[in-house]
Amino acid sequence: MQVIWNFLQAQVLGMRWLDDVVGALLAVAGIDTAKRLGGSLRFFLYDTIKILTLLSVLIFIISYVQSHFPPERTKRILGGFKGIGANAASALLGTLTPFCSCSSIPLFIGFTNAGLPVGVTFSFLISSPLVDLGALVLLIGAFGLKIAIAYVVVGLLLAIAGGTILDRLGMEKYVEKFAAPAGAIDISEPELSRADRLLYAKEQMLATLQKVWPYVIAGVGIGALIHNWIPEAWIQTVLGQDKPFSVILATLVGVPMYADIFGTIPIAEALFAKGVGIGTILSFMMAVTALSLPSMIMLKKVVKPRLLGAFIGIVTVGIIIIGYTFNALGFLFVA
Repeated sequence: MQVIWNFLQAQVLGMRWLDDVVGALLAVAGIDTAKRLGGSLRFFLYDTIKILTLLSVLIFIISYVQSHFPPERTKRILGGFKGIGANAASALLGTLTPFCSCSSIPLFIGFTNAGLPVGVTFSFLISSPLVDLGALVLLIGAFGLKIAIAYVVVGLLLAIAGGTILDRLGMEKYVEKFAAPAGAIDISEPELSRADRLLYAKEQMLATLQKVWPYVIAGVGIGALIHNWIPEAWIQTVLGQDKPFSVILATLVGVPMYADIFGTIPIAEALFAKGVGIGTILSFMMAVTALSLPSMIMLKKVVKPRLLGAFIGIVTVGIIIIGYTFNALGFLFVA
């Protein structure tokens, strides 16, 4: 079983065969991949093709499954849960929506208008850009099963905890009026045929790829730069696992950036190869995806400053705690 799993992780999810093919083609073209420029080009081509290919397949499958849960049904399902169970259900729902944080905000408004508690909607808003099934598969290929599962688990826990705390703080009154709960309207759900669902999955895949490909390209480019041009000693000096402020620095650096989880993976992969602590890497990825500056600007139009400040503070503290915890327990996840 271990041999089969290793094959799946390396050759199917990690597509290591593609790296060999890219290396061979560059060699035929007379490009030495042992040198910096050639190595950067190999990293860029391999990671770009791998991520966009896996992303296309995964989003198609996820969107097909998602077609069985239109907004009306989703709202009714979430409405059947109470307390922390509702936050957990909302966070799990976020794993089925492969959106960046900005794309999740319209759904957040829809759930709030439907009368769902503000904490439940925030659990979704945290989870949706942070954790999804596509990210799990790509993380397995890049870092292995332990780290991938750990990322998903802590991402869900952060979403559940963040939403629960906001519920307990009674923040409903700090939602802007246009996004506040409205009267419930019972809308019949359209019955889709298999052809309709396949068409929907195809359209979602193409729309998502259109949104994320620039961030994937940018992320792979930064990853190639880190991997082949920045000396490991420099990175260790700033983000080394023994550096007390590495997690905080990684979190603060991640906030101004705007990317989804797929754009951060190649950067995280390059940092991991340079020996950066797993907790520091997780903090960077979470800050980029959950607290990006553009999404906070959009969210400011929906909620009042007090609620926005509470959300940013809770998520930031949670990310930093996760980072330091995983740096301390890194030996459990990294062989």
